[in-house]
Amino acid sequence: MNSISSRGPAASSVHPPDQQPRRPHLHYLDNLRVAMILMVVIHHAAQPYGPADWWYFRSDQRTEELATVSAVGGAFRMSLLFFVAAYLVPRSVDRKGGWGFTRGRLTRLGIPFLVGSATIIPALMYTYYVQYRGNPPISFGRYYRDVFLGFSAEPAGWTGPIWPDLQFGHLWFIQNLLVFSLLYLACRTVARLVGRYRRRPAPGWLTRTPGHRALLGLTLALTVVAFLVRIRYPLDEWVPLFEFIQAEPARLAQYTAFFAAGVLAYRYDWLRHLSRRVGYTWLAIGLALTAGLFVTGTDTAYFATGGASAASACWTLVETVICVGLSVGLLTLFRDAFTGHHKLSRALAASSYAIYLIHLPIVVALQFALAGAALPTLATFAIVSALAIVVSAAVAIPARRLPGLRAVL
Repeated sequence: MNSISSRGPAASSVHPPDQQPRRPHLHYLDNLRVAMILMVVIHHAAQPYGPADWWYFRSDQRTEELATVSAVGGAFRMSLLFFVAAYLVPRSVDRKGGWGFTRGRLTRLGIPFLVGSATIIPALMYTYYVQYRGNPPISFGRYYRDVFLGFSAEPAGWTGPIWPDLQFGHLWFIQNLLVFSLLYLACRTVARLVGRYRRRPAPGWLTRTPGHRALLGLTLALTVVAFLVRIRYPLDEWVPLFEFIQAEPARLAQYTAFFAAGVLAYRYDWLRHLSRRVGYTWLAIGLALTAGLFVTGTDTAYFATGGASAASACWTLVETVICVGLSVGLLTLFRDAFTGHHKLSRALAASSYAIYLIHLPIVVALQFALAGAALPTLATFAIVSALAIVVSAAVAIPARRLPGLRAVL
């Protein structure tokens, strides 16, 4: 997200962590982050028109192609965002120190999360309540107290997705990123304390840039762990960890692994040394599997149901290969081909965090606005996607310049 900058690391085997020299700005990571944020906007634009997931707006228009778009995007997009966000967390800690880093994270991640959870999400949930619940109309204030916060009893026949309506929507990513960042800081503190008494060189598997064998091992390990978790928690089932942290257990292993990989990639300069042959091979594998899903018209909803079934195991393997393949491949592709920058790309990169924060109500408003247009499903999706991207960027870019917002956004 925009809470980090894109400067490359120095090899930690040469310089201690707190003495690493500054490296050129990595514009390709900015460009990749923008691309993933725009994919999030497109994913949410497709939600009511493809997958059978719960959404703030209900539509009778459905197409299997958009269900596949959502399934493929969900397989890798957020994992890659966690990787990019984690890449410069170590540098930020090295530069600011533990307390400075914590204050910065609480400001850039904590404040938007709290404000968005208290404003954006309740407004969207209230709209859903009024439009689709079939209950007598109530004021927003009463809804907020009784239904969103759950101060009244759960109504009979409540249709969910949860009770109370309290949820964090797309802000779950910001919350999880804050938790991962603070966990990294805690692990780093413990490691430095232990290191005072026991100094050992980093193991070879960390200092070597991952190749085919390491990536295959990661893929198989994530597949096994994810499959075991999905026996109990299928995709799109969210749980409140510690009664507050919104998490999707089915993909938590991927997110954790990619955040950790981002930290290690920074420390050991993996991205600069990643083999083009390795990167493009995995990109080809990911693209081939993606194309196969579209060509065969695979019912991704059937395979993603979870449980101890062959279908769940098959989809978990396919999804994990797509995740690793497209993530490694896109990192290589953007490093080699999308290193340029100009005024618009820099503005989008600087505002990508703000775009992520504000895009959801814009997307939902457009979906409601086009509900009676009687357009073909793909045309409706395309219009919502294009307008949501343009409007979100048009609002986010100048919003960052307002007094007080630049420090947060």
